[in-house]
Amino acid sequence: MSVTPSEKVYASLRTAVLRGEFQPRQALKPQELATAHGVSLAVAREALLRLVGEGLADRLPNRGFAVPAASAERWQQIAEARSIVEPGALRLSITRGDLEWEAAVRAAYHRLAGTPHFEREGDNHLSDAWSEAHRLFHRTLLSACGNDVLLETFDRLWTASELTRRWSLHGDPSRDAAAEHQALEDAALSRDGDRAAELLRRHVLRTAEALTNP
Repeated sequence: MSVTPSEKVYASLRTAVLRGEFQPRQALKPQELATAHGVSLAVAREALLRLVGEGLADRLPNRGFAVPAASAERWQQIAEARSIVEPGALRLSITRGDLEWEAAVRAAYHRLAGTPHFEREGDNHLSDAWSEAHRLFHRTLLSACGNDVLLETFDRLWTASELTRRWSLHGDPSRDAAAEHQALEDAALSRDGDRAAELLRRHVLRTAEALTNP
C-alpha cells in the first residue's frame, strides 16, 4: 500500500514537533514546508490540518499555523481533563473487560517494564520506544470501556500531554513511576475499580506536578 505525499509530510512534521525540533509558538508556514518537502502548498496545508486535529499545531485566525504553547497552565488543564476522563473510562474497562483484555494489559505492562527509558546514556528526553510503550499501556487499560468517544478523547489528550512531557527536562527524582504502573496493572487485573481509578487519577496529577514545579 503506497503512502501519499500528505501522509509523508504529516509523519515527518509530527515527529519533528514531538522531538522538539520546533519551538513552542513557532510559526509553521505552509509555503516554506511545501518547498522543504518538495510538495504542493495544498499537500502541506493538509498535513498541517491533521496536526491541528491531533493537538500538535494551532490554527491561528488570519495567521496560519503554529506549534502549541508550552505553558504550565496548558499542562495543568490537560492533566485536569485526563484526571477526570481516564479514571471513569478505566472503571468501565474493568467492569466490561474479558480475558483477552486481561492478557492485553499484562502484555502491555510487560512491554513497558522491559523498554529502556532512554536510547543512550545521558539523554534528556525519553525515547520514542518507551513513549510508545507508555502510551500503549495506558490505552490498553482503557480499551475495554466500550466507548469510542472516551477512547478518542484519551488519544487527543495523550498526544497533547506527550508534547508537553517531551519538552520538559524536569522530573521528580523521588518518584517510582515503574511502581505506579505496576500498581495500576495489579488493581486493574484484580478488578478493583475504585482503587485503580484513584491510582490513575493520582498518577496523572503527579506527573503534572513534577513537570510544572521543577
